Amino acid sequence: MRYRRLGRSGLEVSVIGMGTWQFGGEWGKDFTQGEVDAMFDCAREVGITLIDTAECYGDHTSEAFIGAAIERDRDRWVLATKFGHKFNAPFDRSEPRSAADVRSQLEASLRALRTDYIDLYQYHSWRAEEFFSDDVRAELGKAVDEGKVRHIGNSITGKTETHLDQVRASTDYNVTAIQCVYNRLDKRPEPDIFPSCIEQDVGVLARVPLASGYLSGKYKPGHRFGDNEVRGKWHDPEDQRQKLEAVQKIMADELPAGVDMAHWALAWCLLHPAVTCVIPGCKNIDQVSSNAAAADLAMVADDHPQAV
Repeated sequence: MRYRRLGRSGLEVSVIGMGTWQFGGEWGKDFTQGEVDAMFDCAREVGITLIDTAECYGDHTSEAFIGAAIERDRDRWVLATKFGHKFNAPFDRSEPRSAADVRSQLEASLRALRTDYIDLYQYHSWRAEEFFSDDVRAELGKAVDEGKVRHIGNSITGKTETHLDQVRASTDYNVTAIQCVYNRLDKRPEPDIFPSCIEQDVGVLARVPLASGYLSGKYKPGHRFGDNEVRGKWHDPEDQRQKLEAVQKIMADELPAGVDMAHWALAWCLLHPAVTCVIPGCKNIDQVSSNAAAADLAMVADDHPQAV
């Protein structure tokens, strides 16, 4: 594993993290604590330290699994969670976003995670008029002063252009990390978001680095996705067709000989100087181990970019 500094937070994090939306039970699998524990045992072995979760991955369900899995060695992990949504039912959220709501959600997340502090507490897809609330900023400042939150982050939507003002205000709002969608098929953060993060020394967590699995290389044009998959639920057939064809072209024209497509896709994200860590999801220990293996390719990329 290789580690990088998460912007001016000073946190050292593994370049491969663990995304945990899947633990909330919305994607066709209900996890047991034993399965989650085994995945975290594997993460320990391969050197992963950053965990990304959220209050609404289930009703704090993902957080509760994680809390039980890491309670015995909490200090080795960099724990990132989010605030601003409430789980009502699968794929149904409300958005409690007052200062009082932020405090209530923080206390609920601390209980679920079985911890006294959260390393990175992230706004969860907030609109501009909500993000720039002085009351919310003051409440977050209190949480930091109390030691319940170490650093503030901002997880923005894939429509990065609508969040540029927020990103540019990161220093003023004590935001030390931005989380955004970034992968070989979606480069929208590159022109504006990433330069602003570099200028302010703000770390970047790249989510959906495998483009919801398209960049795994497992799927050929014409593949039909189920409704319990992101691609089947939210990507129309034409979108699917274009992405599958694009991946085939990438594999033919760009993939280095002998390199696994998924590893290459993760390492590709880490080539950008703004990106600190990628946070792919995982459903079993094999996927945890496979994701971590991309750090070897990222190490080569750091030293010899032309090799990737």
